[in-house]
Amino acid sequence: MIYHDYSLFTNGTTFADAYSNFAQLPQLNVLEKIWGAYYYYMGNDVFATGLLFFSVHEFMYFFRCLPWAIIDRIPYFNKYKIQETKLPSNQEQWECLKSVLTSHFLVEAFPCWFFHPVCKKLGISFEVPFPSWTTICFHLAVFFVLEDAWHYWFHRGLHYGVFYKYIHKQHHRYAAPFGLTAEYAHPIEVMLLGFGTVGIPIVWCMLTGSLHLFTVCLWITLRLFQAVDSHSGYEFPWSLHHFLPFWAGADHHDEHHHYFIGSYSSSFRWWDAVLNTEAGPAGKAKREQKMKLRAEMAQKKQI
Repeated sequence: MIYHDYSLFTNGTTFADAYSNFAQLPQLNVLEKIWGAYYYYMGNDVFATGLLFFSVHEFMYFFRCLPWAIIDRIPYFNKYKIQETKLPSNQEQWECLKSVLTSHFLVEAFPCWFFHPVCKKLGISFEVPFPSWTTICFHLAVFFVLEDAWHYWFHRGLHYGVFYKYIHKQHHRYAAPFGLTAEYAHPIEVMLLGFGTVGIPIVWCMLTGSLHLFTVCLWITLRLFQAVDSHSGYEFPWSLHHFLPFWAGADHHDEHHHYFIGSYSSSFRWWDAVLNTEAGPAGKAKREQKMKLRAEMAQKKQI
């Protein structure tokens, strides 16, 4: 049950009828009423969750990709392009779109449609009301930090030997990434790195017993926005990392595509900074500076 008490509800056949039932519950906010009405109207929780997850993923991904595809065709924005001479052609955009859609429908759709039984098994709630916004924001922050760690180590691992040659090389087809390339990858990579997005909330719920499906939807939305933006290929004066220095952003990930190694993190810069794996000339200069300082300190100790 999406709500614990249906005694005041009336029968209806439309979504509007379902919403009117939840509209009479003053303790619920608008989002909770829409969420409750959706599940009540669908009448099949497995189908409702599958459709919700797949629709959220498709809409949010392409909704966020569309502005970058438009910007790529407006000369004014070329000055903000990180690799300014490498704009994706219409053919490249089209080929990437076909590959991404194939992956979405043949690889990612299946787990979406069977996610609700997992929720029931693990105790991921889908009922209304939602948790407090404090709890939701805490969970989102935890997921961002944990996913970034997962992404760093497994992404770095995909750059070794056969893993790169047979799996990760596909994602590096475009040395100058653009929005659509965020999920342009080998199916094994999609599942492996995708576990950081979907698997971490599942493991979190297994350990804590506290998670709501609405939080998972928000998390997937934010993660998609981050992934697409980091592949956009544009650096603006208002880009988020100018205000949050530890945020990775497009300039960080563009270096990874440009030089093929280094800058392995997804959302934050700290793993690459601490482990000296920042890509590009700036990263090389930092490593050389650190080596120079260590050499000077060692020389002082000998004296």
